[in-house]
Amino acid sequence: MTLRHLVLLSTLAAIGAALAWVFWDAVTVQTSGRLADLALDRVPESGVSNPVTAVLLNFRAYDTLLELAVLMAAILGIWSTGPAVPGFLPAGEVLEKLASAIVPLLILSAGYLLWVGGHAPGGAFQAGALLGAAGVILRLSGRPDAGLPPLTWLRVGIILGVMAFAAAALVLMAAGYGFLTFPPAVAKWVILAIETAATLAIGATLAAAYLAGEPAGARP
Repeated sequence: MTLRHLVLLSTLAAIGAALAWVFWDAVTVQTSGRLADLALDRVPESGVSNPVTAVLLNFRAYDTLLELAVLMAAILGIWSTGPAVPGFLPAGEVLEKLASAIVPLLILSAGYLLWVGGHAPGGAFQAGALLGAAGVILRLSGRPDAGLPPLTWLRVGIILGVMAFAAAALVLMAAGYGFLTFPPAVAKWVILAIETAATLAIGATLAAAYLAGEPAGARP
């Protein structure tokens, strides 16, 4: 074993030991100020009663904003690879009828998950995933555009989640609150508006990503 290999193995071992210590300390520490307990105590002030939604859309809204930005960056990267692959062959009668029955149910289910996310499991990412799945089914059934809107509106849909977050943050700052600091009196409706925009953005992004390339007419 050369000196370089020895130094590399020693460095990796030290990093691994440090990460293991941090993990062990995080799961075994017993204090009165555990983050989960603090978050649960503040849920009534978040505007929603579902702790997961409270964390994702209020207490850690920065993280969710960045996640939507990552999705937007991902679709831009996919579009930069070139035009979308040709569409599949037209669906047979069975698949076509199956798609016509499943897609409306997916859209309705997405709407339900969006609304129920404030007080039960659900929310924008689950609802957006169902909308994306509807686009995938339409693509598999022979729709070359996966049921997506024209390119101009598709671009609007993809940036809608990030723009809604940014608009809410700027309005709250102008009103004297902190960046993405939701006042309890209006938090419920601000979160619902952001989640609605995020649902459309996630669904459009996932369906567009399945096209595996730039939609027709994306470039001048």
